Amino acid sequence: MAKTNINNKQEKTRIIACGMIAREVLAINEQLGTDSFDLKCLPADFHHHPERIAPAMNKAIIRAREEGYENIIVGYAECGTGGKLDKVCEKHGVERIKGPHCFSFYIGNQQFIDRDGDFVTTFFMTDFLARHFENFLIKPLGLDRRPELRDIYFSNYSRVLYLAQTDDRELDKKAEEAAKYLGLKYERISTGYGDLATTLAQFPHRGGI
Repeated sequence: MAKTNINNKQEKTRIIACGMIAREVLAINEQLGTDSFDLKCLPADFHHHPERIAPAMNKAIIRAREEGYENIIVGYAECGTGGKLDKVCEKHGVERIKGPHCFSFYIGNQQFIDRDGDFVTTFFMTDFLARHFENFLIKPLGLDRRPELRDIYFSNYSRVLYLAQTDDRELDKKAEEAAKYLGLKYERISTGYGDLATTLAQFPHRGGI
């Protein structure tokens, strides 16, 4: 994580992000070769509780301002908040990552829009979800206790589409095993960091938000 220069916070960018993309944000920062980003994350399990995102983000932005950060990026897409996250962003004059959810910005938002009809029965997998499949999906859904619920929860899906941010054979294997567990067809595409990378690359050179 980038170290904060207390005397120069106004020149740094605080990214307040979903814990599901923390590893990716840090990797992009390293690729950019800058010390521009200071990352703070909200809990990854807000993915299951989108109603918690906007209130928590509001508090996190206020805290960042109190700590002296002028440049702030909201490291979320819309993520099922029903427009409430956008209201928080507007209130504080900050920007979030464009797109309805992280699956869209990994694929590329425009490509996702163009191909939206192809994804109606798709269950998306990312590096994070492949890495934490049991703790982040199986246990929260109670499938470890009641495996018969699998066919109820996933009956409308036809495939698992693994959006691979990295080329990692171990993660490939985990994603394929997850698809097998869910009883779904497995497909994989390499997306890299998609629009997340291009978005973050712009901010350090924009002189604030």
